[in-house]
Amino acid sequence: MNPLLSRLQPYPFARLRQLMADVTPSPAHRPISLGIGEPRHATPAFIQQALADALPTGLAGYPATAGEPALREACAGWIRRRYGVAVDAATQVLPVLGSREALFALAQTLVDPARPGATVVCPNPFYQIYEGAALLAGATPHYVPSDPARNFAPRWDAVPDEVWARTQLVYVCSPGNPTGAVMPLDEWRLLFELSDRHGFAIASDECYSEIYFRDEPPLGGLEAAARLGRADLRNLILLTSLSKRSNVPGMRSGFVTGDARLIEPFLLYRTYHGSAMSPVVQAASIAAWNDEAHVAENRRLYREKFAQVTPLLAQVMDVRLPDAGFYLWAGVPPAWRGSDTAFARELLAQYNVTVLPGSFLARESAGHNPGQGRVRMALVAATAECLEAAERIVQFIQSSSPEITT
Repeated sequence: MNPLLSRLQPYPFARLRQLMADVTPSPAHRPISLGIGEPRHATPAFIQQALADALPTGLAGYPATAGEPALREACAGWIRRRYGVAVDAATQVLPVLGSREALFALAQTLVDPARPGATVVCPNPFYQIYEGAALLAGATPHYVPSDPARNFAPRWDAVPDEVWARTQLVYVCSPGNPTGAVMPLDEWRLLFELSDRHGFAIASDECYSEIYFRDEPPLGGLEAAARLGRADLRNLILLTSLSKRSNVPGMRSGFVTGDARLIEPFLLYRTYHGSAMSPVVQAASIAAWNDEAHVAENRRLYREKFAQVTPLLAQVMDVRLPDAGFYLWAGVPPAWRGSDTAFARELLAQYNVTVLPGSFLARESAGHNPGQGRVRMALVAATAECLEAAERIVQFIQSSSPEITT
């Protein structure tokens, strides 16, 4: 057995199941889950049709790990339209089976565990794949302190120089999961300068980039590099996916792009790993990446939903509209004394609403878990269901905290 497996912590949803194992949800309410970030808007019909049209011939042969040229061109075209950055579809684009698979595999490719003190830096709170990828690559995760005043955005400037000197890979999540914070250009400048000084790679997880609430779309890593004169995209890999953008989480389709010097060994690793995308999924992916109308409609649905739900919850919780993404990162009321787990248990027991304790999405660092006292709510269901959940949460908080009134 690989001894590194023993270093993995239980996944947040496994911890959630264990936390709720002895809770009997209120039978007075139908169950509503805000716990899992699984897109639930309808999959566009044209994507389904493209999938069906590819079936007669798409299952007859083994696909290439590098993907079909038409798919790589579609991905490169989307990058050009979205970020104004030109990438070589042949050497700088690689289809992947969703961003989760690629986030994990990238660490296995880029980390050299034989180097003393091999370190992978990641935000805190964070997407747990970053930690697991680092551990199974033989590295030690370093958790970046977060800034509550900036919606728990990572404080890259708080990482000691001696940690940067050992760092081989940095995970960036912008827009962030679970906070929804977007990284500004000045922070990208700092990370690029540190990367140039110490030689580490940057993996920019941008799978929430197309769900945003302001006029300007979120700044991406490739766009930041271009603005700062880094045309070669050195030491930078962007990872993105169709799951949230196009409501196709079951297709497991995304791509990576960036520094060709990193893409080449990543392709070699994935050739052995057996991570080739089905031609049927490739055909549907081409259709999805080439269309923006359905993305704009999806964004409109989220904007309307958040505009109704956020003010309602803000009456009783510390919560505000995120920069982007489909999560609310909410503080539990003072009556719960910072116990996000007790809040989540009682909410399920009394009102049959599931939320994810924030402490499950973070690690204790310097004696503090930055997720403690907060919960993540995924507003992925229809607006009516999310509003019903919010109304129940308001009732729950008002009944458990009599001093809170609306």
